Amino acid sequence: MRSKTEAMAGLRRMLHDMLTAREGGESAPRLARVKGCVDGAMRALLESGQATRQELLELVAAERARVSGPATAEIRAVSLSA
Repeated sequence: MRSKTEAMAGLRRMLHDMLTAREGGESAPRLARVKGCVDGAMRALLESGQATRQELLELVAAERARVSGPATAEIRAVSLSA
């Protein structure tokens, strides 16, 4: 079994590949394959207990900002109750 550090580094590489493929206008079949690999890796990390949902969200946000630049604005949670 890979260590958490190795698994997260592998996921970061896959995320980078997926985001650069999307930015580069890759074909839908290639994007679907890469997205499937990322999804599977994230699920494995969650189910094995190696990573939390918050850790994965932070990893995706950081890699997205690295590839595509910072978000234009932060969205805050809004209460639906009046």
